[in-house]
Amino acid sequence: MTVVDQPVWRPRTDAGPLLPDPEPYRLLGTPAARELDPGLLTELHVQLLRGRRYNRQATALTKQGRLAVYPSSTGQEACQIAAALALQPQDWLFPSYRDTLAVVARGVDPVQALTLLRGDWHSGYDPHQHRVAPLSTPLATQLPHAVGLAHAARLRGDSVVALAMVGDGGTSEGDFHEALNFAAVWQAPVVFFVQNNGFAISVPLAKQTAAPSLAHKAVGYGMPGRLVDGNDAAALHKVLGDALRHAREGGGPTLIEAVTYRIDAHTNADDATRYRDDAEVEAWHQHDPIALLERELRERGLFDEPSVRAAEEAAERMAADLRDRMNQDPLLDPLELFSHVYAEPTPQLREQAAMLRAELAAEEESAEGLDEVRS
Repeated sequence: MTVVDQPVWRPRTDAGPLLPDPEPYRLLGTPAARELDPGLLTELHVQLLRGRRYNRQATALTKQGRLAVYPSSTGQEACQIAAALALQPQDWLFPSYRDTLAVVARGVDPVQALTLLRGDWHSGYDPHQHRVAPLSTPLATQLPHAVGLAHAARLRGDSVVALAMVGDGGTSEGDFHEALNFAAVWQAPVVFFVQNNGFAISVPLAKQTAAPSLAHKAVGYGMPGRLVDGNDAAALHKVLGDALRHAREGGGPTLIEAVTYRIDAHTNADDATRYRDDAEVEAWHQHDPIALLERELRERGLFDEPSVRAAEEAAERMAADLRDRMNQDPLLDPLELFSHVYAEPTPQLREQAAMLRAELAAEEESAEGLDEVRS
């Protein structure tokens, strides 16, 4: 019997450099924080204050019936703000439904960022104006879109990176796997940013995955994984900035897991007391992203009371403007149902639009006839 030697299999790359650190990366409160740009710290603080006020106002609007639903990101503001500030103007942001703060910090009008959650119009804003994809309610479906855009940009030679945001629950979806697999194979300039806030609605992370961390999943796709403190705004900005620069320079994708916590319920329709206790929430209150940054600012003598008051007053004006404009009933045009579905409307869409136009005209004619009878 002839024995045929089998080829020796060896891994294509050393997995060591792809592994995340055993503990989340932190900057605030460490000696390395002394080297941070004071201007960056101040800007992060101003944006965090604005984001916290935005969350409170949007939550109040749901109680007033002006928003159908609002998934608050209170406690996660550092993730949102750092993501927006780390991007360059030509880059694209692909948000999930909870990422309204990142969308607003990227420059989208605060009211337009809530339009989808109000149940009005399409995404509420022009994605191309600020390079922000529509808020994605289906879990993780925005991730393959981010990979496609990033891959196309690379083929065209454009210096564009896509930052795709997703929650820990989204990592259990097939779209997550497909996006990371294609991104790694194509070496697409995309950064996957997972905000691990502890729960996928009521399902804790331990019931979603047995991996040591979500960042460890990166190794299976052949990309680096990073683990970072999701309430440390400075650390987030550094890790995201490094990953974006790595992608822009042709290094391929990175998976970043930010360990944070969802202080509020999943949405206004959720009762979080059914699956977590007050002690757990209170423990995370002690690790609040605004408090962490303010402590650093005070220790460095950068906490300027008049400037903070000015930032808080500006946030109040933003909230008042948001409240006033959201209290105005929108003017709805049913024919907008057919807008922006295809670049060129299909025959079926044109036929459906004509049918609706005829129905609206008939209703208007009927109403006018009824008015004449009454008069």
